Amino acid sequence: QVQLVESGGGLVQAGGSLRLSCAASGSIFSINAMGWYRQAPGKQRDLVAVIISGGGTTYADSVKGRFTISRDNAKNTVSLQMNSLKPEDTGVYYCNVKGTEIGGRRYDSWGQGTQVTVSS
Repeated sequence: QVQLVESGGGLVQAGGSLRLSCAASGSIFSINAMGWYRQAPGKQRDLVAVIISGGGTTYADSVKGRFTISRDNAKNTVSLQMNSLKPEDTGVYYCNVKGTEIGGRRYDSWGQGTQVTVSS
């Protein structure tokens, strides 16, 4: 199994910054993609940003130029630096990691979620 532990959420005023981090542990053989998803109240969970093993990144249009995703392959961690936060960025942020376990089974793991609240 692969476990994820997230940290870094909180309450911030509009225009402020927060940094989310996620650490993966367990029977990891390889990691293909690490990403962050956001779920606002009453809405579906949507992709915010993802970074693949080669370093390529994809961002939701709403966060381009404000958020930056990065990963540390040696530590199996992924971070999301969020700048110029807006009230519409409010939601629960979930870390997601996809890869292959030792033994060959593929995994698609989710963190427990961390709340980000941006006040106007």
